[in-house]
Amino acid sequence: MLLSHRVFLLAGTSFLALALPVHAQTEGAASPVVLDEVVLDATAPTQGYVVPTTQIATKTEATVLETQQSVSVITNQQIEDQGAQNMSQALRYTAGVTAEPFGADPRFDQPNLRGFDAGNSQYLNGLHLIRDFGAMSLELYGLERIEVLRGPSSSLYGSGSPGGLINMVQKHAQFDNFSEAGLSFGTRDNGSLFFDMNRSASDAFAWRLTGLVSKDHEQVEELENERGYLAAAGSWQFDDASTLDVMLSYQKDAPISPPGVPYGLTEIADADDVRDLYAGYPDADESDRRMLNLGVEYKRELDNGWRLEQGFRYQKFDWDYVGFYASGLTGDLISVGSTYQDEESDTVQVDTRLVGEAVTGAFSHKLLFGLDISRWSGRNATDFGTAPSLNWRDPDYNVSVPKSPWYSSIQDLTLEQIGVYAQDEIALGNWRGTFALRHDWAEQSGSSWNNFAGTTDPLQEDEATTGRAGLSYVFENGVAPYVSYATSFEPEIGTDRNGATLEPTKGKQWEVGVKYQPTDYNALITAAVYDLKQTNVTRLVDGFAEQVGEVHSRGVELEATAEISEGWDVRAAYTYNDAHQNGGAQDGLMMTNSPYNSASIWLDRDFGNGIRAGGGVRYIGERYGDTTNEYKIDSVTVADLAASYARDNIVASVNVFNVTDEEYIASCGSFGCYYGEGRELQAKLTYKW
Repeated sequence: MLLSHRVFLLAGTSFLALALPVHAQTEGAASPVVLDEVVLDATAPTQGYVVPTTQIATKTEATVLETQQSVSVITNQQIEDQGAQNMSQALRYTAGVTAEPFGADPRFDQPNLRGFDAGNSQYLNGLHLIRDFGAMSLELYGLERIEVLRGPSSSLYGSGSPGGLINMVQKHAQFDNFSEAGLSFGTRDNGSLFFDMNRSASDAFAWRLTGLVSKDHEQVEELENERGYLAAAGSWQFDDASTLDVMLSYQKDAPISPPGVPYGLTEIADADDVRDLYAGYPDADESDRRMLNLGVEYKRELDNGWRLEQGFRYQKFDWDYVGFYASGLTGDLISVGSTYQDEESDTVQVDTRLVGEAVTGAFSHKLLFGLDISRWSGRNATDFGTAPSLNWRDPDYNVSVPKSPWYSSIQDLTLEQIGVYAQDEIALGNWRGTFALRHDWAEQSGSSWNNFAGTTDPLQEDEATTGRAGLSYVFENGVAPYVSYATSFEPEIGTDRNGATLEPTKGKQWEVGVKYQPTDYNALITAAVYDLKQTNVTRLVDGFAEQVGEVHSRGVELEATAEISEGWDVRAAYTYNDAHQNGGAQDGLMMTNSPYNSASIWLDRDFGNGIRAGGGVRYIGERYGDTTNEYKIDSVTVADLAASYARDNIVASVNVFNVTDEEYIASCGSFGCYYGEGRELQAKLTYKW
C-alpha cells in the first residue's frame, strides 16, 4: 500500500519542482517586492549565546523573532561554558524542559517538554531518531548546537510528541582552518581525550575529523561507561549553485543505568548512604552498544530563483544489555529484578524540499514544498527476570545470578512513513503569517511474541493530516506578539501486553506569546502561554505499554538570552506547567516528572584578559515520579560554577556541578528511585591551533 503512495508522491513532487517555480516567477513579474535578505548557514559554528535565526521551526531562513512558535538554541559556547557532558545536561537552563527527569542515566537523553516525554521526539540534522523505547544518547562533543522547538511540529516533521522536538546539529566541515585537542578529568576518576580538526583543502572542498575516547564513573561506584566516538565530515562546493555535505560517525559505548533504590528505603535511610548504593550485581552487568550514522545534505540553487534541498540519513543501531532494577523492600532486603535485552535496528530517511519566493499583490510569500520518507526496521528480544535479594546495609555481590525470566518478548517490526507537506510564510508590511499543512501515511508490520499473549502479527495502517497556523506583528522596536494553532500525529511502535498494536497519538495546541529582540544590544526575550492536549496517551504500567485517556498541559514560559554588555552573557528561564491526565484510573493526576514550577539563571563574564567565570542556579519544583502520583518528589535548588583561562593557544577550564552537594531524588517509580548527581568537579585542558 505504501509503495503505491510512494510512486504517486514522487511523481507529484517532481511535477511541483518543475511547475511551481515557473508559476511563482510569472506571478511575481508584474510588481516585484524584495524581502529583507537573511543570510544563514545552519551548519556553521555559532558565537556567543544569542542565535537570531534557526531552521528548526520552518526549515527555511526565518528569524526566531518572526517565528510564531517557542524556540531555544543552546550554542556550543554555552555548552563549553557550562561544562555539559551530554545533551540532557546542556538543556538544564532551558525553559519548558525538565532536563534530567531520571537523574544521571548514561543510556538515554530523555528530557520532558511541556510535560511530555521527549524520548521519541529527538532529531539529528533535522531527521528523526527512531527507537521503540527511549532515545539513544549521542556524544555531545560531536554536536555543534542543540535546538528546542516547543509545541506540536507534525506539519513539517511528521511524527513527534506534541510537547515539542529536540534537534541536534552535528559538526559539519567548514571552509576554514581550525583545530583543537585536549584532555579532561574529574573527581570520580573520569577522563577523556578528544580532538577536532577542520581543514579547507581548496575553495571547493573542506574536511573535518572529530574523535573522543572517555571513561566515566557514575555516582554509583560500581558502574562505569567507556565510550569511543569518531566522526568524519566533508563539504563540496561544486559550483556557485551546488553544495554537498557528508557526515559519517561511529559511536561505541557500554552504558549501565543505576538500578535505583525502593521508595520505602528513601524514607528510612539517609540519602548519603543510599544515593551511591548499587542494588544490582556488577559481575552480571553487561552492555555493548554500537551506533553508525551516515548523513548526506545537498543544496542546489535553481535558475528560476528557487532552491532544492535534500537530507538523507542511514543509521545502524545494535545493543546487548543486562541490567538490574529495584522492585521492592522487605525489612533490610531489596527485591531485585533483572533486564536482558538484545536489540538491533536500521533506519533510512530522506527529506526533499523545494524553497522559493513569490508575490501576489501586496503579499510576499516564501514557499516550501516537501516529501519526507522514512523506514525503521527493528528486532528487540527482552526478558524480565528476578535476581537474589540484596541487603542494603551489607550488600553481598558475590552470588550467582540466574536468568530466570518471568516475562519474555520478541518483536520484529517495521515502521514505514511517508509525508508530503507545504508551507507558506507570508509578509504584508509588518504582519507575518505562517501556514503549513502535511499529510502522513504510516504502516507498521511484522510479528510480536510474548509468553503471555503468544504470537501476533500486528499490521496497522494510519494516515493523518496535521497543520499549523501562526500570525504575528513585528514592531519597529523589535517587539513581536504572536498567536498560533498547531496539531500533531505520532504513530506508536510496538504492542501492549496483550499483543495488540498501539493507536497513534494526536495532539493540538493554542499558543499566545510575545518576543523581543532589542535594536541596541544583542538579546532575545520571549514569553509564551500555551494550552495543549494529547489523546491516545501511552503509559508504561508495570513495564507494559497501555493507552488510555488524554493529557492536558497548560503553562507559561519565560526565557531571556542576552549579551547584556561587553563580556557579559546571561540565560534565564522560568516555567509554569500544569500537565494532568484526563480519563481512566488516573483522571486528574499529574504527569510524570512535570513540576508546576521550575526556574534557572546562568551568568557568564569574559574579563577580556583570558579569564572567564560563570555560575548558575537551577530550581526544580515538586513533582511526581509516576502516573499514579504515588511517589512525590521534593523540590530542589542546585548551583553550578565555572571558570576558564586562555593564554596563547591553551585553554584551561574547571566546572563544579551541584556545588553544595544537594542530596535529592530525581525520579521515583515502579522500577525504583533515582538520585540526582552529587557534587562533581570536572577540569579540561585544550590546545587550539
